[in-house]
Amino acid sequence: MNRLTREQAAIIGAFTGVSCGPFEDVHQTVERVLGRPVFTHEMANKDVWREVKEKIKPEFLSICAIKENNHG
Repeated sequence: MNRLTREQAAIIGAFTGVSCGPFEDVHQTVERVLGRPVFTHEMANKDVWREVKEKIKPEFLSICAIKENNHG
C-alpha cells in the first residue's frame, strides 16, 4: 500500500480538519492557500477553515482522483 506524501497529508488535513501528518505541514498549507501568515489561534476559527476548505478543494479532489462534478 502506498503512503501519502507529506504534501498530500497536509492537503487532506487542511480540507478535512483532521490531521494525518505533522501540524506544521497543515499550518504551512493553510498559509499557502490563504496567501498570508496565519496565527496558531486562527486555526480554531470556523470562518478561516471555511475559506481554507473552499480554496483547497480542487487539490483535495485531485488526491481523491475524482472530478468535482463526479459523484461516483
